[in-house]
Amino acid sequence: MPTAIAVTSSDLVLPPHDRQTPPAAVQPQETLESSLLGMHALIEQHGYVIALHQASGATPEELAVTRRLQTVRSVLESDRIALLGVDLPPLGLALLAQQLRQLSACDFSPGVLASSVRLLAHYIYAGALLGTVAKLDRIPVTLKAHAKSWLPGAQFAVLATPRPQLVRLNVADQEPLSGPEFGTRLLVAQGPQPPSDWVTATLAPAWKVQGAATVPLPEGSVRWWGTGKLVEFAAGLSDVSVLYQLVSSVRRETCHWCGLELIGDRCGFCAAPLREPETDPARALPRGAP
Repeated sequence: MPTAIAVTSSDLVLPPHDRQTPPAAVQPQETLESSLLGMHALIEQHGYVIALHQASGATPEELAVTRRLQTVRSVLESDRIALLGVDLPPLGLALLAQQLRQLSACDFSPGVLASSVRLLAHYIYAGALLGTVAKLDRIPVTLKAHAKSWLPGAQFAVLATPRPQLVRLNVADQEPLSGPEFGTRLLVAQGPQPPSDWVTATLAPAWKVQGAATVPLPEGSVRWWGTGKLVEFAAGLSDVSVLYQLVSSVRRETCHWCGLELIGDRCGFCAAPLREPETDPARALPRGAP
């Protein structure tokens, strides 16, 4: 069975691209006991579990979810559970989970899958169209932008990752929102009070996306962006063969602590950093030393 990919709420589970894409598991359950039983069942069925959660700026509810997952892993005393915090907005996190689900059906080991999270997240362009940035605290907002957000009809295009950017729309000196230089599929989720159709009518053609899909807005998006006047979007790689090539092109190492395969500089399961290559003591001696 493929490695299980878990998320913290059902609204982070996107529809699969095809029948080969495995479903995602939702953790935690309503009580600690149900969470323990659910996680134990996943380990028994899949062998390893990769659970994604919000990394920074989490609400009290999100922090409680993370603590529950940490408690479950501690009680089960299992080294087969990877708890990975990700600095992505909710829709971007849902897209990342979908990509991992696609890759879990390939021949990657659990360690490679877990350590690929940071790599995949770097190639996700996640942002939102906002009617106000007065309560936006997840990315830097200038005092001038705060003041402009009170003007009637103000709109802001905000990119959270991979590089934060805030652009006020419908002004003479409007700058473009930086987009990917590779083919992507765009996911769009409208809030309860969408400001406009700018994302689908303007941003999608400017970014030359290879397709777009409308999905439900994750429950945490309004809190994350600080307003219900939003259209959240996330663009990323969707072709599993391209995702496979991206991950497989990175050199694999063996974790010196738990023995799993990894890519990058840190193990996704035990969080141990990649050990620096040992140098020959003789070569490390200064010139002229005995």
